[in-house]
Amino acid sequence: MRSIRNRIRGWSIGRHSIAATGVGVGALLFVALLVSGAAPEKHLSIYSSAANYSLPIVQHQGRDYIGLLELLDPLGTVSAKSDQAKWHLHYNTVLGEFVVGKSHARVQGRDADLSGNFLMENGRGLVPVACLGSLLPRFLGGPATLHEESGRLFIGSVATHFTATISRDDPSRLVFQFTGPVNPTVAAEPGKVRMTFNHEPVTAPASSTLTFGSKVIPSATYSENNGAAEITVSTTMPLMASFGVDGRTITLAPAKSQAAATANGGTGVSAGGVAAASGQNAAAGQSVAASPSTSVPRRYFAIVDASHGGADRGEALSSTLAEKDVTVAFARCLRQELESRGISTLVLRDSDANLTLEERAFFANTTHAAVYVALHAASNGHGVRLYTALLPYGGEEDRGPFRSWITAQQSSIPLSQAAAASVAAELRKQQVSVRTLTAPLRPLNNIVTAAIAVEVAPAATDVSQLSSPEYQQLIASGVANGIAAIRAQLGAAP
Repeated sequence: MRSIRNRIRGWSIGRHSIAATGVGVGALLFVALLVSGAAPEKHLSIYSSAANYSLPIVQHQGRDYIGLLELLDPLGTVSAKSDQAKWHLHYNTVLGEFVVGKSHARVQGRDADLSGNFLMENGRGLVPVACLGSLLPRFLGGPATLHEESGRLFIGSVATHFTATISRDDPSRLVFQFTGPVNPTVAAEPGKVRMTFNHEPVTAPASSTLTFGSKVIPSATYSENNGAAEITVSTTMPLMASFGVDGRTITLAPAKSQAAATANGGTGVSAGGVAAASGQNAAAGQSVAASPSTSVPRRYFAIVDASHGGADRGEALSSTLAEKDVTVAFARCLRQELESRGISTLVLRDSDANLTLEERAFFANTTHAAVYVALHAASNGHGVRLYTALLPYGGEEDRGPFRSWITAQQSSIPLSQAAAASVAAELRKQQVSVRTLTAPLRPLNNIVTAAIAVEVAPAATDVSQLSSPEYQQLIASGVANGIAAIRAQLGAAP
């Protein structure tokens, strides 16, 4: 609490947050673990911060099984040995004991349900795929999310989210924005364009069916099957796919609309015929995909405010880590998480510049956004502290159409508290320690819409965790989920 309290006393609050150091979850190393012989009919795709890879699924008496040692091998130090009907597995410092034909195992001396019998095949230990969501956290010490029907396993917070929007100045152009680099295979059939993601942890949007107000591109659907994700775009005319230089943008448009991009050195992939084309070939050309027009002012739903900047370094979180760097990087991470949920977001400070408290409040108020999120970071304490405004006693009253500067937050406090409660609930779902407080923070007091401050500290004692991409995304996704959960309530506010 030292960081925030010092600034409360001076009525000059900087914002803090966690640094996203620019390593996109889609830019992870893809490791193909091959087995001899023909490719299996079914496989499991595993996505983690260490590696993305695929393993064959073994079927036994109608159940899907996976080799546990092979699954854990890319993630850490692992070894196994068998003793007649028993199989002992060491992963880092964790010991697992399995018995052939038994549906329970022992991990670190505690029972673990396998949802089916353990199998041994040529010295390989096989466990049911269905148990991975509960078994793996025992070994890894973190969450594992299994999409059993589609054969996809997410270890930690590695998902790549996306948004799809029709260009405002050209309704025949559909622009996909991804939170991490992607490289799909693009193919076409009459009336459809398919983008298949075999190697990236692309996940579903809020609705699996997206509709657009375009006669050329009326809709798109998301689906998963056999270890891959697929986006199918409905179209009334042949389209070309253009890949952005950073791998995070894909634009679909008629050939004539893409001509300018390819003429200027970009590379388009034709999706108008029956033949398939690989996104890898297009990405190699570093084509620049046109983004939605910025000539029309955009109304932002959320404003994200990164503290400090420029000569104001903020708190010295460590000998090498300045608060101003942490906050701006986390702001970018949070913007990605919000945008991936369809929440248009503006970051007030997206460079190494400083804004005064008055400027921050002015820009936030004049955008007429639905919610304002100030970002903070601290080296002391653990987890996340969420703040809403505590207005000064006996403050100035509003005068006609003019609102008092120091109590501008007055009418929005109930909504701000609802936003803080929603964010806290979502963070707790991710096992993040959270406290909610009120304090006379500027510029929260000066904001005329729902406003919260998010102060992030390490989960444990290691301050360097604030610059960990995994920790950053964990917190950012929780904050984004909380805002998305009450989006209708926030948007309905005057």
